[in-house]
Amino acid sequence: MTRIKYLIFAFIFAMFITACKSNVSAQNEPNKQDISVLLQKRYQKLLEYPIDSIGFPRSMSIKSGVVKKVPSKDWTSGFFAGNLWQIYQLTGDSRFKERAALWTTFMEKEKINAHSHDVGFKVFCSFGKGLEVEDNTKYKAIVIKSAATLLTRFNTKVGSIKSWDFNKDIWEFPVIIDNMMNLELLFEATKLSADKRYKDIAIQHANTTLKNHFRKDGSSYHVVVYDTISGNVKNKITYQGFNDESSWARGQSWAVYGYTMCYRYTKNIAYLKQAEATAKFFINHKNLPSDGIPYWDFNDTSIPNTPRDVSAGAVMASALIELYSYTKNTAYLNYANKVINTLSSDKYVLNESINGPFILDHSTGNGPKNDEIDEPIVYADYYFLEAIIRKKAL
Repeated sequence: MTRIKYLIFAFIFAMFITACKSNVSAQNEPNKQDISVLLQKRYQKLLEYPIDSIGFPRSMSIKSGVVKKVPSKDWTSGFFAGNLWQIYQLTGDSRFKERAALWTTFMEKEKINAHSHDVGFKVFCSFGKGLEVEDNTKYKAIVIKSAATLLTRFNTKVGSIKSWDFNKDIWEFPVIIDNMMNLELLFEATKLSADKRYKDIAIQHANTTLKNHFRKDGSSYHVVVYDTISGNVKNKITYQGFNDESSWARGQSWAVYGYTMCYRYTKNIAYLKQAEATAKFFINHKNLPSDGIPYWDFNDTSIPNTPRDVSAGAVMASALIELYSYTKNTAYLNYANKVINTLSSDKYVLNESINGPFILDHSTGNGPKNDEIDEPIVYADYYFLEAIIRKKAL
């Protein structure tokens, strides 16, 4: 009798523990039913958007309903095709694949555009996402050619790829933290071509940025300006943040994503450590709201009466899922799950009555210029979709 009582007690206790674990997990896991109901309606809006080979959707004013369109030379142009490729990966609906392929073809001319360091964003977020779906020889050749174009912006004295060409009278050789994201194009080009030049230059750029872009607390400056004669740092400033010493939220996300990605290709532990340092700065910051979606800059003196930046949260969520896969630090996965849950709610997903090719609201483009403030922006959707796909892959 005692043994039977013991077995019954053990069974009940085990069920209790399982239930507790389930409840904890449920707090962090995205609600699949809600995601499918809310997001499917927004996916359809992307499918319905008219084809325009010279007008890629970048952002949208909710008040006016006007979609801001940009040519392929704009740094954001490749994201829309990337969004379609990713929705195909999530849904298996071939209509998204067909539409993605069509929008991707419009990006090909950027493979020879040497006037922009963002050939990585433009080409890899379109053709690169296409390569995740199909083994396409033409896409591979375009990626390699684009990487060769990006190399033309590398300066051996500085040890970096030049970011911007404007403000030449002020910035001799500016390098922005965003540029870390373009290195994936170079790493992949080496994989596709077996030419080490691309990877070698990506590593040099990552090392120079690692040396000069970060503060002791793990946060990153936005822009570092170099002297091309000596290779020394001239200035450390911001262009899109609150001030030169502030921590622009999306810049921190670019840094974590960039160094996590660099670790993937090199296994350099210094890259992993920097990704973790900046991630911890971000997710433990006193000014990070409880839902995980940051204000556009952590040091804006108007907090909490200042815009959020969904794109910064989405980029960080995607980055931290990969970082979790290397470190098994559950704090990273918990943050990513929180953001996916938050952004999958009707507070952030655009209402189905809004006719625009976007999924999420409340991103901030350029705070200091009062440009694209509290609006849907295409790259927020891109990294949100990528985060969902990466989470499923776990």
